[in-house]
Amino acid sequence: MYNKKTIEDVAVEGKKVLVRCDFNVPLKDGKITSDKRIVEALPTIKYLLSHGAKVILCSHMGKPKGEVNPKYSLAPVAARLSELLGKEVVLTKDIIGEDAKAKAAALKAGDAILLENVRFDAREEKNDPAFSKELASLAELYVNDAFGTAHRAHASTAGVAAYLPAVCGYLIQKEIGIMGKALSNPERPFVAILGGAKVSDKLNVINNLLGKVDTLIIGGGMAYTFLAAKGYGVGKSLLDESKIDYCRDMMKKAEEKGVKLLLPVDTTVAAGFPDPIDAPIDVSVVPSDKIPADKEGLDIGTKTMELYADAVKNAKTVVWNGPMGVFENPTLAKGTISVAKALAESSATTIVGGGDSAAACEQLGFADKITHISTGGGASLEFLEGLVLPGIACLEDK
Repeated sequence: MYNKKTIEDVAVEGKKVLVRCDFNVPLKDGKITSDKRIVEALPTIKYLLSHGAKVILCSHMGKPKGEVNPKYSLAPVAARLSELLGKEVVLTKDIIGEDAKAKAAALKAGDAILLENVRFDAREEKNDPAFSKELASLAELYVNDAFGTAHRAHASTAGVAAYLPAVCGYLIQKEIGIMGKALSNPERPFVAILGGAKVSDKLNVINNLLGKVDTLIIGGGMAYTFLAAKGYGVGKSLLDESKIDYCRDMMKKAEEKGVKLLLPVDTTVAAGFPDPIDAPIDVSVVPSDKIPADKEGLDIGTKTMELYADAVKNAKTVVWNGPMGVFENPTLAKGTISVAKALAESSATTIVGGGDSAAACEQLGFADKITHISTGGGASLEFLEGLVLPGIACLEDK
């Protein structure tokens, strides 16, 4: 899974290369509000162009549900790419139609085109073999550099690999290199921190990590089901009653394996969830076994912040996925901030798995102090579960 051929392992000069990128950037009124994903794709694109490849870029954007929708056109991406590369990247009018075929055939070495949104064709998400074959017929080599969609078995992320030699770009190489090593051969102590609202989203991750880590830290809404499993009252806090037995089993499993399982020792509570989400809110901090019946736990408490930071201090490898509280609210973001700060100050290999945790590190200005921030929330979660990602499994092994 972790030892895949990269663009440097194959001859690319003079070859037409189909590159799957993740250009699913946020737009407002047709303007790109963050070009981070485009910038992250540049090393792979620049390598191919400078080595004389004829580059055919493709990506999805949004959820057009298999229909052509100008709102999801990749035109703004083509414009931004042209600026960043200092050379024109032409957008094709279709994906595998006459325009795409003509432009791909006319490509010169060192030039690039961008195919229109692959999800404008309903066959993309169905991983339709006929569509995959047509897409592959545009090129002689396939490069996947879209980690954010590597957990999807779609035509452009996996299907085309049945018809072309397939390797990874620098972005996927980095993801599987750093995360792969952390999971298969970590420097110890290895600490994992899991947060987020629902236990059910993280069931398999918890189970997989208990076989790998020295310490597992639980925060966020999912912590209350664990606290309930210990026999504590959790007031109006988020609780998944159907998973209480599961949490009990996991605590037992941790004990059997000699893994430290840390739960919040105190909790930041309020009368209810903030509405709107960023509204000022009155909070107090109570011990985790004394949550009042009429209060809701919305963040970890101050003692817990210290406990979790201490666990990170002594670690050599740390993986973090999911916020500690209602991160969108300034009053309830303190737990998440304290974890981000602990990772930033740590000398360990620190890995943040996409989504809200990544956003927290970016917003707080800690991003450059973290070893690796994953570009894919869903993909990094499935990676932590120990699942095989179709967009990586389809690539050739070294």
